[in-house]
Amino acid sequence: MRFAKIAAGLVLLVLGTLWTLQGAGLIGGSFMTSQTKWIYIGAVTGLVGLVILLASRRGPTRR
Repeated sequence: MRFAKIAAGLVLLVLGTLWTLQGAGLIGGSFMTSQTKWIYIGAVTGLVGLVILLASRRGPTRR
């Protein structure tokens, strides 16, 4: 289960970064290029991925 969380977090983080850069016009060749809304969508997606990654680092507490 932990591997799935890490994989999902990484995918969301990478996609969010890509979408943000495309929205900012730094990466071209897409309908997202220079579209401001993709900066926000990418930032939120990347943050969700980061939260999932950070949460997956915390394992269950052992007693």
